[in-house]
Amino acid sequence: MSQYFDLGDETLWNPSNGASRMFQRQVAVFEAELELPSGIGPMENDECQISPDTFETFVNALLTQHRKSSHTIWLALSEGFTATVLVLAERAGVKVDWARYGAAPEGPLQDVQVSTVTGMSTPAEGAAWSAGLREKVRELGRRMPR
Repeated sequence: MSQYFDLGDETLWNPSNGASRMFQRQVAVFEAELELPSGIGPMENDECQISPDTFETFVNALLTQHRKSSHTIWLALSEGFTATVLVLAERAGVKVDWARYGAAPEGPLQDVQVSTVTGMSTPAEGAAWSAGLREKVRELGRRMPR
């Protein structure tokens, strides 16, 4: 069995039921963290509709949060979800301003990691951060069934 994540009549992703359930639970976690709806609707009859405008806002907020963090555990926990969302965003035609996210983060840092030895860590250098995340998205995109 599988489930469908659709944008109108186009299927963006057709994962197994287990992968779909895990993803949907992570969607709820990140909606709560970002205090924003994701635009990813409920699963009904093995189909889920994605609202493009709401989803685009969510994608950009998720990337902003990801870029402002330097906490190793936060990044590890969010990286797979973020890459999955970016594959869906790419398939949905959401434009991601990689140049903006490759620059130094705007505003205060969030979820930073502080060490008594080295002090506060800073987010990864922009080009390296962007290149690493984009490579994960490309790799995952090749493996995610439509």
